[in-house]
Amino acid sequence: MEAWHILASILCLGLVLGGITAEPVEDKQALLDFFNNLPHSRLLNWNLSTWVCGNWTGVTCSADGSRVIAVRLPGVGFEGPIPPNTLSRLSALQLLSLRSNGISGHFPYDFFNLKNLSFLYLQYNDLSGPLPADISVWRNLTVINLSNNRFDGTIPNSISNLTQLNALNLANNLLSGEIPNLNFPNLQHINLSNNNLSGRIPESLRKFPDSVFAGNNVSFDKISPPSSPVLAPSTVPHSKSTNARGVGEAALLGIIIAACVLGLIAFTFFVVFCCSRKKGGVEYSGKLVKGMSPEKLSSRTQEANNRLVFFDGCNYAFDLEDLLRASAEVLGKGTFGMAYKAILEDATTVVVKRLKEVSVGKRDFEQQMDIVGSIRQENVVELKAYYYSKDEKLMVYDYYPQGSVSSMLHGNKGGERVSLDWNARMRIALGAARGIARIHEENSGKFVHGNIKSSNIFLNSQHHGCISDVGLSTVMSPLAPAISRAAGYRAPEVTDTRKASQASDVYSFGVVLLELLTGKSPIHTTGGDEIIHLVRWVHSVVREEWTAEVFDVELMRWPNIEEEMVEMLQIAMSCVVRMPDQRPKMSDVLKMIENVPRAEQGNVPSGSRAPPMTGNEALV
Repeated sequence: MEAWHILASILCLGLVLGGITAEPVEDKQALLDFFNNLPHSRLLNWNLSTWVCGNWTGVTCSADGSRVIAVRLPGVGFEGPIPPNTLSRLSALQLLSLRSNGISGHFPYDFFNLKNLSFLYLQYNDLSGPLPADISVWRNLTVINLSNNRFDGTIPNSISNLTQLNALNLANNLLSGEIPNLNFPNLQHINLSNNNLSGRIPESLRKFPDSVFAGNNVSFDKISPPSSPVLAPSTVPHSKSTNARGVGEAALLGIIIAACVLGLIAFTFFVVFCCSRKKGGVEYSGKLVKGMSPEKLSSRTQEANNRLVFFDGCNYAFDLEDLLRASAEVLGKGTFGMAYKAILEDATTVVVKRLKEVSVGKRDFEQQMDIVGSIRQENVVELKAYYYSKDEKLMVYDYYPQGSVSSMLHGNKGGERVSLDWNARMRIALGAARGIARIHEENSGKFVHGNIKSSNIFLNSQHHGCISDVGLSTVMSPLAPAISRAAGYRAPEVTDTRKASQASDVYSFGVVLLELLTGKSPIHTTGGDEIIHLVRWVHSVVREEWTAEVFDVELMRWPNIEEEMVEMLQIAMSCVVRMPDQRPKMSDVLKMIENVPRAEQGNVPSGSRAPPMTGNEALV
């Protein structure tokens, strides 16, 4: 009997553990059937060997992990019709977002099986044909966005049964017929613009602005306010009529004066508000691209197709609309544009570089981005995606919360320096050298970085240097050395930033090495406001005598590194010689750094510790 109790306990424990570790197998297979049967240009980390919940890009499970409740796959590059009997098997699905793809064909009628669907986003695809006649089966629908497709036919009257609807967007389609009466208590947003709709706007929708119906042949008649009762002339004495008119004119004048005063107050408040926002400078927090809302963007769909171009292996699940809606913080102004830290609705954090003054056309820009995006090396910051339109050029990177090497050496936004010991600086130099050498191998050994500086170097997961901002100099307008923020890094022969060479990259890297050795900025001022150029200053000190005056006082606290520092100084000096043909190639510089003897640093200063990974400066 006791044995049976033990066996029963084991079985119960097995069931409990099985419930904990189980995953939604049927939902997983449905997703794989969908993904494997619909052509796509981006790879996702979806496979049988990994767990769905918490691992698969764009997939959210219920709290107990038993069902898939949300699928977000915008901008994955899907092409063609949705395979039948795939997504429709996700019967617990509450949110589906496939926007900004190339999905074609008719509306998937087997979506009727998704009885729990609350949010449906299929905008910016190539779907066509009529909308389903009876969509009342989705009684939980809160948001429907089918805009920017090629749907035709009429808006089904059954839509009036979706009493939970909060937002409806059918703009930029080919819909015709009259607008049904949508008397929903929760409806807050609607957009039916740019279709072929006709007739009168239902009374239930006249509270919305005319713009949401623009581009249709509909009547914009509004409900006239009830007229005030007017006494017949025979019942009003002539003298009272004159007084009433006089009072009306006086009242009107008072209203005009009051409106002017209120307008002046409002304008003053607006100016003060704008000024207060500008005082923050790089602390501005708001939307990524001011003045470019997703709604305004829709008018440019034909030009840019509202799509980010992602590179293979990128597992981000967002599109341009997500970026424009993201909260953004300005991280800094770089040589070629502004850098923003963008936090998306799903808490994904990326760095977005908004380029200024791109001088090449779309084809040349895309070709350069394709080269940059193909570089895969742990010491090169990977370009995840880019966007090109006439008005905006954006680049998307991972976010490095520990900040750049520049912020560590010199402080950032008034912050303190991070104490970097010699080993940390060697790892930075070695990693950056490996990254630049890899970049120089690209395009048959002719590729150039063009903008090497410490604010474009970050630390990877092994705390080695990782180079960013690759290959932009050739697509940007030239910058005069005198006004460029990168002037201290620029080789003397470079007068046109578009004509940087691998030799000038070596010079710029040499300046970074001097920066690591001295702790000084490439161009800095003394107490007497004298402008000092780092390369010239080091040359003058070395010419006079070989002294410890060159090296950062922070490094003098560590023993047994003098020989290493001297060798690194010699490498740096060979990189910054004036004549380009006398500089070593980057591959040779890398070998020299790798061959620097590494002394044991067992004796560290009292109370010293590894540098904390702090700071929030990113790609600038």
